[in-house]
Amino acid sequence: MTYRLTFADGRTIYIAGADTYEQEGPLLTFFDNAGREYVDIWSHRVASYRTADVSTVESLDEYNVGI
Repeated sequence: MTYRLTFADGRTIYIAGADTYEQEGPLLTFFDNAGREYVDIWSHRVASYRTADVSTVESLDEYNVGI
């Protein structure tokens, strides 16, 4: 799955290969769950960003949007 993150300062980045994301303390962390619908001990962290810096998170695959 691919996510588009827009930061408070206007920057936009794309995160590919993550199945889901969740907040871990002050961080928004993206995970590769190998197709499972939940984060568990076998999930791999793909990327983490400060939650306060992130303005929006969009899942591009849900809308069939290409980049």
